[in-house]
Amino acid sequence: MTKIKAFFSLIDIEHTLFGLPFAYLGACLAAWGIPSGHDILWITAAMIGARTAALCLNRLIDYHIDKANPRTSGWVLPSGKLSRKVVGFIAFLFLLLLFFSAAQLNSLCLKLAPLAVICLYFYSFTKRFTWWCHLILGAVIGLGPIGSYIGVAGGIDVRTLLLGITVATWIAGFDIMYACQDIEFDRVNGLYSIPARFGEKGALRFSLVLHILTIVSLICAGEVFTLSWWYYAGVIIAALVLAVEHRIVRPGEFSRVNFASFGLNRYVSLIILIAALIDMRF
Repeated sequence: MTKIKAFFSLIDIEHTLFGLPFAYLGACLAAWGIPSGHDILWITAAMIGARTAALCLNRLIDYHIDKANPRTSGWVLPSGKLSRKVVGFIAFLFLLLLFFSAAQLNSLCLKLAPLAVICLYFYSFTKRFTWWCHLILGAVIGLGPIGSYIGVAGGIDVRTLLLGITVATWIAGFDIMYACQDIEFDRVNGLYSIPARFGEKGALRFSLVLHILTIVSLICAGEVFTLSWWYYAGVIIAALVLAVEHRIVRPGEFSRVNFASFGLNRYVSLIILIAALIDMRF
């Protein structure tokens, strides 16, 4: 039971779940409504597989960094609750889940799955050479709604790039906010991040601009997919949630950054999904 608890702590399953609504949004737009149970099942499995494998790979690649950082030294892998060999095996199993799930959707998803894996693997090294790492993380996770659209439609639609941009800016914005906790550690250890490069005030400005772009991208997505007022009402509510995040996280005040970055953010994606579904149904 201890190992099982450590596993669920390692993969942060609740953080996987809050990213799923945008993936479902891509699928719903492709089906113009609720997709089949088959598609929902395998899109969910693919997202869980990709996210869990990516997190395990990231923890393995950052093992020595996390072990040296007082904030992360108590995490599952650096604290020794699970061995690197076990975490590597978990990553392999969930990569298999990703590929198997992609194959159940369609041949194009299966062909594109290796590209997703390469992107997931590459991201973990970016903090070693560029402060654009937050945007790269966002871009990688932004593949989710694009992939789920392909999973249902069986083809690529350029309009889904707006969904990718939405997720990329949304993720990058709160990842920058979250990274403000490690400014001094990153600077001392030669790691790259926007907070380490521009300080707390500069980082939070970056985060705010990115979240404004999130809302702009959502509006543009609504236009190209011909959604109407139900959807835009959801966009307004999502914008208010993001505004609250930026209200409670300020320079020198990071005690609620976890709540802002993970607690509130789960509602952004869920609100947009529900609003879009209502719009499509009516």
